[in-house]
Formats: sequence, C-alpha cells, structure tokens
Amino acid sequence: MKATDQRKAAILERIREEAATTVAELAAGFQVSEMTIRRDLAGLQKEGLLKRVHGGAVSGHGRSYEPPYVVRSARAVPEKQRIARAAAALIEPGDSVALDIGSTTFELARNLVDRSGLTVITPSLRILNLLLNTPGIRLIVPGGVIRPGEGSMVGDLAQQAFSELFVDKLFLAVGGIDAESGLTEYNWDDARVKRAMIRSAKEVYLVADAGKFGRTAFARIAGLAEIHALITDQAPPEPLRQSLEASGVRILVAPPAQQG
Repeated sequence: MKATDQRKAAILERIREEAATTVAELAAGFQVSEMTIRRDLAGLQKEGLLKRVHGGAVSGHGRSYEPPYVVRSARAVPEKQRIARAAAALIEPGDSVALDIGSTTFELARNLVDRSGLTVITPSLRILNLLLNTPGIRLIVPGGVIRPGEGSMVGDLAQQAFSELFVDKLFLAVGGIDAESGLTEYNWDDARVKRAMIRSAKEVYLVADAGKFGRTAFARIAGLAEIHALITDQAPPEPLRQSLEASGVRILVAPPAQQG
C-alpha cells in the first residue's frame, strides 16, 4: 500500500476514534506539511469518507456507513495477523472450514496456503483468489450476487448454499461486538449470509481485534450466545467480558508475535 493510502487510512482511524481532528495535529503527527494533509482531506471528502471543517475534519457517518475494504484492511494489521495465527492453530487436517469475508479472515487464509486435507467454503472473492491453486484444499464457492468493492457474495443463492452444508468450524468476522447489541455488520445483505453461515457450523469462532469492542454497526447478525469462542488481540473491557462469559463464550487472546 502506498504511503499516501496508509496515511489516509490512519487519518480516518483517528477521526473514527476522536470524532474530529485538525490539520495542524495531523501534520505534526505524520511529519508532513499542512498542504499535504489538506490534499489528503480533500481527497477523502471527495470519496465521501469525512467532512472538512475550518482547520480540520470531522466524521460525518452514521451506523450504516461501511468503511471501504482498503481502509479496514490497513487498520491494526499486526493485531489481525496475531489473531489469524491463533485461529489457524485451531484448524486440524480433515476439517471443513467456513471463512467469512473480511481482512482478518483473509489473514487467516494466508496461514492455510501450505495446509492439506482441508475443505474451505467462503463467500469472499479475495480468499477465493488466494486459495484458488492450493492443491491441499478443496475449495467451495457458494455463489450469489457479488458486491463490488467488498468482494463478497450475497443474496439467496449464497444463503441457500450454507443452508445445505454443515461445516466443522466457522471463522466469523463482524463490524462490531457489543454487550447489548451483540454481533453487528455494516451491510444487511452480508449480515444475512453470516447468519446462514452460523447455522451451518458446529463451532463458531469470532475473529475480532479490540477496535471492534463496544461498536454497533447497522445490521444485527446474532446474539453473543451464538458464538463459541472469541479470538482477539486483547481482553475485552467490562461489561463486554461479563456478557461474553455469561453467554458461555470462551475468550482466546492471541499471544504476541515472537521476536526474530
């Protein structure tokens, strides 16, 4: 990813966390000129990702706003990689596995390219392309309508495919996880496919970094009791931890990366 794109992703993340920021703060933080930051903000506003105000920018999005995949994939990359390694360690030869769409599940798929004896079904075109020529994996595509940009398969065909399959393990991604709202997603069509995936799985593992904690997106997927374990990079805060434990959900915190 280009330095400009990485900086824009970081700007959006800061605005998401703090609701607003100034040109001067951003220029100092990224060690670039204020003119460079103004160009970044102008480009992000043109894409509809923020609103510029005098001297800075603010977030103008509600719960239905879905950050572009390129932005989400640039967030918390080391944390997602840790989660992916921990999730991959739970997959055994002979398993049938459903991999949800998302940047964390894509990192998980990276850990499977040298595996054998697996059956993988996924509605993600990105994961499909990654595993397409992996000889040890039988790859199943549910079909459906493709969402441009997101690269996900949605619609009745995708849901029906999962209703007729029963997998050992599902690795689920979400837009947010909250003690009261449960599991939520930005897009209603994706949420419907995720519900079908949950019903098809013997074990459901939610893979989510700490940035998803306490967040509620637009469409409800399921309650916390629908998952068996959360694989994350740090322990959830109260009261989310209490709600997860009350729902019988195991909390698996991925170990830090080994220093080479």
